[in-house]
Amino acid sequence: MKALRLKSFGGPEAFELHDVPKPVPAAGQVLVRVHATSINPLDYQVRRGDYSDLVQLPAITGHDVSGVVEAVGPGVTTFAPGDEVWYTPQIFDGPGSYAEYHVAAEAIIGRKPASLSHLEAASLTLVGGTVWEALVVRAALRVGESILIHGGAGGVGHVAIQVAKAMGARVFTTVREANFEFARSLGADVVIDYRNEDYVDAVLRETGGRGVDVVFDTIGGNTLSRSPDALAQLGRVVSIVDIAEPQNVVQAWGKNASYHFVFTRQNRGKLDELSALVERGQLRPHVGAVYSLADIPLAHTLLETPNNGVRGKIAIAVEPSAHLANADL
Repeated sequence: MKALRLKSFGGPEAFELHDVPKPVPAAGQVLVRVHATSINPLDYQVRRGDYSDLVQLPAITGHDVSGVVEAVGPGVTTFAPGDEVWYTPQIFDGPGSYAEYHVAAEAIIGRKPASLSHLEAASLTLVGGTVWEALVVRAALRVGESILIHGGAGGVGHVAIQVAKAMGARVFTTVREANFEFARSLGADVVIDYRNEDYVDAVLRETGGRGVDVVFDTIGGNTLSRSPDALAQLGRVVSIVDIAEPQNVVQAWGKNASYHFVFTRQNRGKLDELSALVERGQLRPHVGAVYSLADIPLAHTLLETPNNGVRGKIAIAVEPSAHLANADL
């Protein structure tokens, strides 16, 4: 099978396309023909060596799978050859999804929503699981509460807007002015042009000085350190990025705020919850660009480019037939 291997830590040029043996499913495992995967910030963080102690080179990386079951190992009862499935491979535990085939434990695999293409489904597994963990499990967002989502046009943010609306929240988001209508189409109630307006001022103005109940940070740095300024009393900050600089803990203390830092965990339950939202028409990932397996280095370069203009996710068509027929690219 073809696979893109990381030969050394570094830039996108560190990837090489190779022929490698097709994996064989062991007991409790499922062999999946990968139709699509996608690109996440975690992918280029792994590639450049941020987690070098956890990744043994050469490595097949990648963290999203949408595909079709090819074979099952002994003891597997949930799936059979021909089933369409989706999942996030176990992070830092074996080969990833930049390959034509992938083996995974039965317990982390879900049935792909029928209404999504493989490219769309692969664009939702990791980010969708992360958003569910952040908003439902950690922030415990409730009906009628308000949330500020940083980076609402991005791969994680555009999913977070839809999940928050499905939960009955009032959604604020920061985007560029060019993405105002896109954010509104996802359900955002208040859109803030972060380049021309201070988001803290905008939130306080729109809430009568109260602030929002939850801040969901997808950016980090100064954005994370200023988030307590936009919080209401007893508010919650949830971040999916590393702490890159000192945080405003005094301001957070004054708000009786709680902080949650999320590194998503894989399980079928979250996929099933996301699938239910998809089938009810409350959630649909947006695919902003599509590349081939061989062109993953170009996709990495694009994702790492600031203000690259891509809305939603960058997807990878591993199986040529996975190319979208119904996406607005």
